[in-house]
Amino acid sequence: MKKSGYCTIFHIYLIFFLSLLGTVITAAFLFYLLIAVKTPAGINTRSDWPKTITENFKEYIVLTDGNPQILPEGLELLQENKIGLQIIDHSGNERFSFQKPDQTDPSYSAPELFKLYQTGRLDGSKTTAFVGTVTDNGEDYAYILYFPMKISKITMYLNGDRFSDGKTIILLILGILFSVVLILGILYGFWTTHIMNRLTTSIREISYRNYLPVNINGAYKDLYLSLNTLDSEIKESDRLREQTDTMRKEWIANITHDLKTPLSPIKGYAELLQEDGIKTEEQRKQYSKVILKNVSFMESLIHDLKLTYQLDNGMIPLNLQEQNFIRFLKELVIDILNNPEYEQRTIGFESSVETFLFSFDPVLLTRVFQNIILNSFVHGDENTAVSLQISVSDTMLLINVSDNGMGMSKEETHSIFQRYYRRTSTEPRSGGTGLGLAIAKSITELHGGIITVSSTPLIGTSFHIQFPIG
Repeated sequence: MKKSGYCTIFHIYLIFFLSLLGTVITAAFLFYLLIAVKTPAGINTRSDWPKTITENFKEYIVLTDGNPQILPEGLELLQENKIGLQIIDHSGNERFSFQKPDQTDPSYSAPELFKLYQTGRLDGSKTTAFVGTVTDNGEDYAYILYFPMKISKITMYLNGDRFSDGKTIILLILGILFSVVLILGILYGFWTTHIMNRLTTSIREISYRNYLPVNINGAYKDLYLSLNTLDSEIKESDRLREQTDTMRKEWIANITHDLKTPLSPIKGYAELLQEDGIKTEEQRKQYSKVILKNVSFMESLIHDLKLTYQLDNGMIPLNLQEQNFIRFLKELVIDILNNPEYEQRTIGFESSVETFLFSFDPVLLTRVFQNIILNSFVHGDENTAVSLQISVSDTMLLINVSDNGMGMSKEETHSIFQRYYRRTSTEPRSGGTGLGLAIAKSITELHGGIITVSSTPLIGTSFHIQFPIG
């Protein structure tokens, strides 16, 4: 066993020992409270003090011709401790009394006297009576001492062959108790150490990624459930990291390819323009048009990369302007349809209000809705149509951008807003950078909004955008 295991056992044993010691001390204190009383003179003593006083008080009683007298020492003892006295003859009649309680009777029958001897109780009195006897010339006299305290009389019958000394049995019980606690403490320490070793091994296996979930009941059930959850979360995090790394590598490869692709025609047509020979005006325009188109694509790609970096690092300041948001979206739709590339497309527009003033950055939100709408056209066919629906509630501005295109699978909708994602698995290269929707999501969240997507393959896709208001 490792040193840490022995330390664990020692600590557990120490806890058991201290617990036992505390229990014994508490029990001893409670036992002391049970067997100790305070005399009227203010002295703490054992609770059998009244019995001892009663047994010894006969020494202070002097009987002369049947007339009882109390020695001065006895009277002093009674006065000092506020003890009442009553002496009864063999007929049950009182022959002498001293500061007795008001509840006493002048005479007692034998059953009454025996009851008083057993219980020590007087009706309506807070005193406790102890009875003793003294003999004179063959005649018995009973004397009753009334102590101003409440003492319970308990009689126990024990096996005389086995119980000869109270200290012996107490020491025996304590020894057995200590032995049991010692053995249980050691066994519990070994068991706990075993559990701790299992937990340590499980944590090490989680770090090595070879942990197998454990189903266990008992005191450590919640701990193992937490370890199982931790393992599953770590494995899921590893899977997402690997997926992200793979997507990033693919994205970097795509970006590298996209940057190199326009350079080829730029370089080629630039070389054609540089060659000797007469070039017609039409040829120069054609070559220049190809060069400018590829330069424009490279600028767009570089701008997207820069914007992504700025959004990720919070370097884009919001230029908020309060405008009519409905008019803003209508003008944006008109600008897209005025583009010769999309003039034959259809964009529906529906709003629950004609005017809605909203504070936003028009440049950035233009980028959001352009990315979403053009993404639908790029990934759809010539018959793909887009629809915008705007509604306003008391606390939220809702914009729904939907299309009737090819739709997406559930896996694609989960990845559509990832920065390195580009849908290239089953469709021709669109020429996009894979950053448009990630940028749209970042800009929406920069305005305090939320963007989500829902899609059904072969039916269409809907982007749901919410901005808080008020």
